[in-house]
Amino acid sequence: MAAREQDAATTPARRGGLGDREGTLAWLFLLPAVAYIVLLVAIPFLLAIAFAFSDVTTGDPSYDWVGFANFSAIFDDPVFWRALRNTLVFTVISMLLIVVLGKALALILVADFRFKWLVRFFVLLPWTTPIALATIAWLWMLDSIYSPLDWMLRSLGLLDGNLYWLGRDNLAMASVVAVHTWRIVPLAAIIMLAGLVSIPKDINDAASIDGAGFWRRLWEITLPLTLPVVAVAALFGAVLTFTDMTVVYVLTKGGPESATQVLPSYAYFKGIEGGDLAQGAAIALFLFPLLLTAAIAILRAVRRMETF
Repeated sequence: MAAREQDAATTPARRGGLGDREGTLAWLFLLPAVAYIVLLVAIPFLLAIAFAFSDVTTGDPSYDWVGFANFSAIFDDPVFWRALRNTLVFTVISMLLIVVLGKALALILVADFRFKWLVRFFVLLPWTTPIALATIAWLWMLDSIYSPLDWMLRSLGLLDGNLYWLGRDNLAMASVVAVHTWRIVPLAAIIMLAGLVSIPKDINDAASIDGAGFWRRLWEITLPLTLPVVAVAALFGAVLTFTDMTVVYVLTKGGPESATQVLPSYAYFKGIEGGDLAQGAAIALFLFPLLLTAAIAILRAVRRMETF
């Protein structure tokens, strides 16, 4: 018996399995995220920088350094400046609509009513539907000849003929903004809904007892307490809006006459369909400083809100 106890004391403790090695598990769990960032973000970004200072095309992939020649060329391109302006207008208007409509929708979803789960399902449907498929449905709804929207307006006596939604500059841009807002609002509403649910119920109950109505509770309690969450929803919306080209590509392909052209779509048309990879990369690089500036501004605003 004493010999067994002595052997057990001298035998080194058995090392735990992989599940007990926290340091190893941490790196294993981080590996997919790191691989995603390196393969799909870092490498394409570095290639875009390299291509922007070269003369690489799809017909001649040889790399020759040209300095800032591509940037000078796109600065002299009026379509680039129009795409830049359209990108800013598209993002600002879409973000205002997304934040306002997302907040209103979140306030509706947080209320108690029958079949709330079914309503939430239909609210999320635009976001879960593949964007290309949903945009094709809108392409039919905005068709110049067979648009059901035009038919409804004619039936109500509000329209004679057709509106040609995608054939006029202002209507085409309004259509792109409306379809993109329709797609992103559910995501913003769900993010803001999480913020509304986190507000202690006692605060609203106490305000109601003191005689505060819905609007006073909204402006003095709900909005101040959910501003950080609203800012996060705005950040996600800004990223998805600023870098999106699917809606523009499917609905208008940048037309009519580049009236709805944005930087992502113009970089695609110039670099991929036009074959000028170098100028396409140079155009795409303008997205980075603009998006970085917007993200820093929103995150700094969130930090200031949290300190109040």
